Amino acid sequence: MNTIFENRETEAFVGLDKNLRREDKADSPNTPPLGDGGKMPDIPAAAERLKNIVSKTPLTYNANLSKKYDCTIFLKREDLQVVRSYKLRGAYNMMSSLPEAQLQQGVVCASAGNHAQGFAYSCKKLQVKGVVFMPVVTPNQKISQTKMFGEEWIEVKLVGDTFDDCAVAAKKYTLQNGMTFIPPFDDYKIIEGQGTVGLEILEEQPQIDYLFMPVGGGGLGAGVGSYFKTASPETILIGVEPEGAPAMFESFKAGKPVTLDSIDRFVDGAAVKTVGDLTFAICKEVLREIHLVPEGKVCTTILKLYGEDAIVAEPAGTLSIAALDAYADEIKGKNVVCILSGGNNDIDRMQEIKERSLQYEGLKHYFLIRFAQRPGALKEFVNFVLGENDDITRFEYMQKHNKETGPALVGIELKDKADYHVLLQNLNKYQVNFTELKKDDNLYGYLV
Repeated sequence: MNTIFENRETEAFVGLDKNLRREDKADSPNTPPLGDGGKMPDIPAAAERLKNIVSKTPLTYNANLSKKYDCTIFLKREDLQVVRSYKLRGAYNMMSSLPEAQLQQGVVCASAGNHAQGFAYSCKKLQVKGVVFMPVVTPNQKISQTKMFGEEWIEVKLVGDTFDDCAVAAKKYTLQNGMTFIPPFDDYKIIEGQGTVGLEILEEQPQIDYLFMPVGGGGLGAGVGSYFKTASPETILIGVEPEGAPAMFESFKAGKPVTLDSIDRFVDGAAVKTVGDLTFAICKEVLREIHLVPEGKVCTTILKLYGEDAIVAEPAGTLSIAALDAYADEIKGKNVVCILSGGNNDIDRMQEIKERSLQYEGLKHYFLIRFAQRPGALKEFVNFVLGENDDITRFEYMQKHNKETGPALVGIELKDKADYHVLLQNLNKYQVNFTELKKDDNLYGYLV
């Protein structure tokens, strides 16, 4: 069951050590201990360790998606996991594999999301001290959730403005205090734990033609992919990344892990600048390809899942489902599984999710409009320029000291994206002085 990992042990762990040292080398010549680095991964053994800790999440048939794509689609519902994501599997598997003396020295992680919560829950179950490093900008909801799962067994430290700063501080603390660092993805034991998702899928549905799964750092893809390549080699494995954070996609193209200069962090559960050396090596071998999904399409998928199936999914959790449109012809008549990887979606983000979805669907547009300085100009705009189903959702004068003149920021929501061209025709027909704001413009980011 572990043939994918053979002949990679030395190379992969050298890569992992180098990866961890990138941020530490300026501060220390040593690397924090990474736990059980010498044994080969054994996913069935990990499943045995996890059987009384994780929920065996359901593999559910989805009628709406199956009808839409004319195939049989199952969702692996890791959003129903104990900590509402699969991350518990890898964290607990690695921590429970440590020698007892090493474990009792304490463990450390750096995370602003699901890894932190899985780590915290594992600390409570194993009754071991854990320290969670989070960026200062982490939402209170995520901090509270982490504390809830870990209770008195964990301490949260808010350090740095970015995850990268936070991770450097966490590894330095690990070295100074003789503790063990629990990485989010680039470790055999982490990969082994995440691979149990694949084991559970095949236990329930042994005939799978296509498997779609989200990819961030690559732990889930490496674990599930390696298990499938041995237990179900005929299954086609597709990794899915957010378009704004294509770290694995670009690494596949380059033939080695690359570090992105910048990323869109919206799909926070899958937005990383650098994938793991070990996870890259395995994903490159087991996944057929990496598919990129726009963040706006992710948002549309979140809203559809909630509206049609009452499923509350986080952005990263919907990546696998959001990719299906691109494979509609290929998967017709096939058995398909999409891993819905998590459901930790902050309700405060829903307005942004709706906004991104509307813009992606071509239903929301913003304009700077300089109304003529005469009575009735605004009334004419509403009566003649706007279509019957168009709606003004934002109206703000830019010139505050004189609200009767000057440019106005106008947000318009359409019922059908085809109405956009009619709107533009009317703007020109009635000689409206306007500037459309596009997402890539600096002015858009400043005003909208």
